[in-house]
This record gives sequence, C-alpha cells and structure tokens, in this order.
Amino acid sequence: MNINNSQFLSIEQLQDQYLKQQKVNSGSKSPQGMSFEEILHKQQVRKQQTADNVKFSKHAANRLNDRNIELTDKQLERLNDGTKKAGEKGIRDSLVLVDQLAFIVNTKSNTVITAMDQTEADENIYTNIDGAVII
Repeated sequence: MNINNSQFLSIEQLQDQYLKQQKVNSGSKSPQGMSFEEILHKQQVRKQQTADNVKFSKHAANRLNDRNIELTDKQLERLNDGTKKAGEKGIRDSLVLVDQLAFIVNTKSNTVITAMDQTEADENIYTNIDGAVII
C-alpha cells in the first residue's frame, strides 16, 4: 500500500494551523471591530446615562398614558434635574413640578411613582412626600 504523506497534514501541522487561526480570531478586537476597553467604556457611559434618568413605574406610565400626557425632551430633562436636586438635599419622596405637571418621585430608586396634570389634582394636596422641587 502506497500512501502519499503529502496529502495529509501531521498533527503538529494541524495544531499550528489551528492555533494561528485562534490567534487571528481572538485578537484584541471584537467581531464589531471594538476592543474590550472600548466596549467597557461604552457600557459604562450607557449605564451612567441610564442611572441619571428617571424611570417610570408601571402606575406612573399608565397615568401618563391614560391622561394623554407626553413629556417633551426639555420637560424630561427638567424632571431629571429636579429629581437630582431633591436627592442631593436628602429628600426621599419628592414632589417635582414641571410646568403644569406634577410628579411624585422616589429619589433613592430614581423612579417616578405617579404623575398627573396639576389641574386634575384634588385641591392641590399631595401626600407621602418629604419635599418639593418646582422647576
């Protein structure tokens, strides 16, 4: 039986070929062309931006939807600013007034608990808050 060794690669040749492919594929760049450091930085920035923005509880989101209240980018920015200021002053549950809109915000969780148009509030009485920010 005559076997031509040139048809088959040795184990060492296969190993070298495989390892070279691994080095090329596992370089410092991800499949999208970004390094680990770039991806980490991008995620940290995204997390910080998310942490700076208020979240809306299901109840608050339903209230906004039921009342057809849509926040502009400026109003949302002011709500975030008011929430941040309330938290800096040690207020835990704050009333934040933005234009004619009233929001009860838990500053610790950065979450809007409820939202309403001031004209709908009964006698403009707000309970379960320990501070207010008019912005």
